[in-house]
Amino acid sequence: MNKRRIRIGFSLFMLIMILSTGIMIGRGLESKVLAENDSYEDLKIFTEVLTSVQKNYVEPVKAKDLIYGAIKGMVTTLDPHSSFMPPEAFKEMQVSTKGEFGGIGIQLGLKENNLVVIAPIEGTPADRAGIKSGDFIVKVNDEITKDMTLNDAVQRMRGAAGGKVTLTIQREGEQAPLVFSLVRERIKIESVRFKMLEDGIGYVRISQFQEQTAKDLAKALKKLKDEKRQSLIVDLRNNPGGLLTSAVEVTGQFIESGKLVVFIKGREGKKDEYLADDRSEHEDYPMIVLVNEGSASASEIVAGALQDWGRSMVLGAQTFGKGSVQTILPLSDGAGLRLTTAKYYTPKGRSIQNEGITPDVVVKPLQVKDGAAAPLRREKDLERHLKNEGRDGQTKEAPPQINEEPVREEVPQTKTEGKAEEDIQLERAKEILKSWAIFKGLKTDKQTSQ
Repeated sequence: MNKRRIRIGFSLFMLIMILSTGIMIGRGLESKVLAENDSYEDLKIFTEVLTSVQKNYVEPVKAKDLIYGAIKGMVTTLDPHSSFMPPEAFKEMQVSTKGEFGGIGIQLGLKENNLVVIAPIEGTPADRAGIKSGDFIVKVNDEITKDMTLNDAVQRMRGAAGGKVTLTIQREGEQAPLVFSLVRERIKIESVRFKMLEDGIGYVRISQFQEQTAKDLAKALKKLKDEKRQSLIVDLRNNPGGLLTSAVEVTGQFIESGKLVVFIKGREGKKDEYLADDRSEHEDYPMIVLVNEGSASASEIVAGALQDWGRSMVLGAQTFGKGSVQTILPLSDGAGLRLTTAKYYTPKGRSIQNEGITPDVVVKPLQVKDGAAAPLRREKDLERHLKNEGRDGQTKEAPPQINEEPVREEVPQTKTEGKAEEDIQLERAKEILKSWAIFKGLKTDKQTSQ
């Protein structure tokens, strides 16, 4: 009995040490919360459960498995973006931020404990197979995904190139589930692609924000300039986000150094500002940013900053609305904790949590099925999502006066015979840029006449 108590006491000690390691690395704020809420006293019930399981469960169980399970359960009571990563998953996450990993290429979320596709990553097996934003994944191989955590789902989908993954998907408007058999690839995400369009319009597609994205964008912009670019389209559609630092560096290539890109605030109300720090000379050419419901997180930072400063028109559909910041906390045994630690705000002080960025020109491509548009899913539809201060009646910080509120224009897409595949959002952006000089002249004449 004494040996069992010693073993249980050691397991509890290890749990506290694991949590404390993350606490110290994560700014040291949580230790104060533990003391205030007498959480150490509350851990007594955990000890009782751990003792009962180890003593009475029908089969022997490893203490580490029980502790990991307890941590996963604890984190899943938070928002949908906080998660616990065992060592293997943590290593894979670190690799993926560098732009290369083995898998099928899907950005995942949770809705009512069901796995939902936020967006397929461009050019990956999932994208080529036709998996879409809003699809529910009901099975991975033969395993039902109900109540499966995001990390568990990712681990099952990722692996060595050449391995097979079968996804069973429930799609809105489809009566029967869809089954996709996919082969994993070594996915190296080229986060920046570019080309010249007609009439001197440059086009840059950013698919994700990684460590090298800003450098790759700088090269793309230089090449487009050499090709006599007169205006620019930056495509952030279905870009699920990525590194905050990368979003700041990207935005800095379009606005003056020293200007505010984004600021974040945590539970204590401390405000941390991120400023543009690209000291190269910026050209003032016409620019449009394309967004849609799959544009999330870092994409919304970029679009919101460029919109607030009046540097670019934003065109497309309402964005996803993920306005929270996740901090990665490495733990002592090689595991990691992804914890939501703050919310971010555009330069005007807008929190986009649950709201997203509203485009200046709204162009909605309809996903038509049996005469009805398929509903789109965003952050506000995810279970345990964080609230938006504006909706909850809390006082918002007074925004700096930057420019006048843009005029919203809504242009719905209509299905045209023979043109189902036409990218109407891109076409609309090109139309506006082609006539930009005319609009600018009309505005100048109007101001002169006043």
